[in-house]
Amino acid sequence: MKTVQYKNSSISPSKIVCIGRNYVEHIEELGNEIPASMVVFNKPNSAISETLNYYQKDTRFEGEICFLMENKSIAGIGFGLDLTHAEIQNRMKGKGLPWERAKSFNGSAVFSEFVPFKGDISKLSMKLYLNAKLIQFANYDLMMYKPSTMIEEIEGFMSLEDGDIIMSGTPKGVGLYQKNDQFVGEIFCDDVLLVRGDWIVL
Repeated sequence: MKTVQYKNSSISPSKIVCIGRNYVEHIEELGNEIPASMVVFNKPNSAISETLNYYQKDTRFEGEICFLMENKSIAGIGFGLDLTHAEIQNRMKGKGLPWERAKSFNGSAVFSEFVPFKGDISKLSMKLYLNAKLIQFANYDLMMYKPSTMIEEIEGFMSLEDGDIIMSGTPKGVGLYQKNDQFVGEIFCDDVLLVRGDWIVL
C-alpha cells in the first residue's frame, strides 16, 4: 500500500476523496458549469506519490489544500497536486462517462507530508509556485463548499476511514508542465506557514 507521512509515521489511506469544481474562477477557466451539488470522485491508494512525474503532454497540475481524517474529523493538513490527463477527461465528459482514466492513474495524487492541525480552519490558504512564479492561490473564503460541508456530504453516502484524505478542489491557474519544472506548494493558517512541498518533475 502507498503511504503519506504524518507525525513522523507512514499512513496508508484507504482512499482519496476529491472535491471537483469548488472554486468559481477555476470552473470558468475550464469552461464548465457551476454544479447544482458538490462534485465528488475518488482516487485509489495506488494513485499516491511523493514524486512528481511527467506522463504525457496533456497532463495538467491542480494544486489543493488536503485534509487527513481521523475519527471523522480533520486531523492533519497537507499540500496536494491532483494530476489530470486533460484530453482523456474532456473526451470522457463529452460522452457522459466516468473520469477514472483521466484522474485516478498511478501517481496522480502527489502529496507533501501532513502536519497536525488544531487551528481555525477558516484562516487556511494555499500558494503554488511553478519555476518561482506564483500561479495558484486559494483560501477558505473562496471555497464554494467549506470543509464541514465536504465531510457531511461525503459521510452521507461513503464512510471516511482514519487516514483517508480529502482533496478540497483547485483554484484558477491550472496548467500543463514539463520535465525539470520546479513546484513549491505551501499551506498557511493566518499567514503562518504550516507545511510546504517541493518537487522537481522527473
